[in-house]
Amino acid sequence: MEKRNIERVTPALITELKENEIFVFGSNIHGMHGGGAAWIAYKKFGAEMGNGEGLQGQSYALPTMEGLENTKKAVDKFIECAKAHKELTFLVTPVGCGIAGYTPEEIAPMFQDAVELENVYLPITFWKILKG
Repeated sequence: MEKRNIERVTPALITELKENEIFVFGSNIHGMHGGGAAWIAYKKFGAEMGNGEGLQGQSYALPTMEGLENTKKAVDKFIECAKAHKELTFLVTPVGCGIAGYTPEEIAPMFQDAVELENVYLPITFWKILKG
């Protein structure tokens, strides 16, 4: 079986964004962006302390610290947002795979419905699982 070429890969290190790009990071429901990608989102891309979910500045907070079931609900909301905002490019970091402690095998399948969205970029670790 031939593997499809994956072109929409989130860069491993994001230090700046184009005007239409959104940094998608793992958060907690309380919006305490104290570490990891959340801290970068707060310091560089407009994430708001106290806001744990959704678009804010040039970032999108995905709560990942409240269990896998709640993370899946948040990912579903994110996918709906991405569908509604085709003018934006969403750069998804390895959400849930840092401080939250989940594996790419647990998180990547939640993004299955984003595979065909041209404006959603995913980490290579997620693509490897989704495209096998």
